[in-house]
Amino acid sequence: MTGRQEPYYVEYDADFGLSGLAEAFTLSPAPEDTGAALGLVTAKLDAYDRECPVGSVDHLSADERSILGYDTSHDDWGYAEELREDVRGLVESPLADEAIQAVWRVAAGGGWDPAAHGMSARDWLRRIDETCAARPPRKIPGRRPAPSSWWGAWRPAADEVRDDVVAEIAEIAKMRSCRERSAGPLPSPDTLSALEEVAARVDPDLGFRLFLRALKVHSVRIEKARYDRLQALGERFGHPAALIDSGLDIAWPPIDTARRDATWDFGFSHLAGQAHQDWRESREEVRKTVAGDDIGQTPGSGAAVLLEDTLRLLRSALPDAAVTALWAGASNSPGSTEGRDWLRLIADVCRERLREAAPAYTPVVAPARTELADPVLREVRETALAVADKVVSPHWHPVPATDVMDALEHVVTRIDPDLGFRLFLRVLRTLSVPLTQEQYDRYKAIGERFGYGEYHVSDVDHLIEAG
Repeated sequence: MTGRQEPYYVEYDADFGLSGLAEAFTLSPAPEDTGAALGLVTAKLDAYDRECPVGSVDHLSADERSILGYDTSHDDWGYAEELREDVRGLVESPLADEAIQAVWRVAAGGGWDPAAHGMSARDWLRRIDETCAARPPRKIPGRRPAPSSWWGAWRPAADEVRDDVVAEIAEIAKMRSCRERSAGPLPSPDTLSALEEVAARVDPDLGFRLFLRALKVHSVRIEKARYDRLQALGERFGHPAALIDSGLDIAWPPIDTARRDATWDFGFSHLAGQAHQDWRESREEVRKTVAGDDIGQTPGSGAAVLLEDTLRLLRSALPDAAVTALWAGASNSPGSTEGRDWLRLIADVCRERLREAAPAYTPVVAPARTELADPVLREVRETALAVADKVVSPHWHPVPATDVMDALEHVVTRIDPDLGFRLFLRVLRTLSVPLTQEQYDRYKAIGERFGYGEYHVSDVDHLIEAG
């Protein structure tokens, strides 16, 4: 049993298709002849064949795989098929050969110009298609042979996105007409016009990806507002953030810990949420978390917010035992910490990250949002009564829930209600506290007043009791 698989871009976070191939040409020495250029195409396909997009099921028997719906199936919708789809779209399009030539040349960074080797752009694309077609389908143990029902919903109708892609390309064209020559290189008017044609007359997705390649090849400085629009477009196509980010020159605004631009949790509560059964409170574990800024955040923002939370706790009168109880309640980690020594280690790692990512940044601790202390405190106290008989991590390093809730109240009333509320949401998960819809609605309202991201408070919506 075989069938069409999820497309390459659903399973991978790199560029793909013709734009992904063009990127490979920008990262390699210019081929000396057509054979060497086609060798790069083959190398790109070989690299895909060595990748494994899903978890292995080699340990399952043939019968078990069959029962679960898995089999050793032809991978007939992988990188090569994405590439062929892009290629065929251009070859069969009404675009002039000169437009296709301009698009390929800019996307590949000028490293391989078919015209210089006696080929038209369409002839070059046909050679790519032949190279893909000559390869036998790859067989992968563990890919579902049936088509996925959800990935198709990620591909919007061309009419829904075409105008938005063309508008972004047109904006760069306006930049070019207004910019002085000394302000830096931009794609030529003919190239931008050709990219608009691809988006408008061939495929908005392909036009979008080739446009991104042009921005990256020319190192066009992109302001944050434009970057956000590009990310939003990429999300509509179902592309991962890395496809947009990688190689793009973004003019990031200065780090501002008061700016709430994280989609999920952040700061000290986010770090606690990363803890798991095998997690050990160490410098390396903290470094992994600190290095991951959210999509659209200025590099180093995650470290800056975590450092601010940590400094608030370090400079407070919160006893070491309360710090340990707070971490246990928020992280549900079986490990143990030693109060302020743990906080100092976190602060050190944050400073290391900031020296790398934002050396000009000076850490600050902004005034606490005390106007929301009362509503947060009411929620903490209400929950404290309901969990008075519970224990955090009872089989490892048991901590009475009363100690955790007392520490939370201290944070809310004497340190920062924002930090206290974020930690409170984590504790709800740790203790599996059942919620009413009314409670959850109040939490959402508080989160909105703090400016939390779309999915921050919804991280506890599974605790709402039915009925």
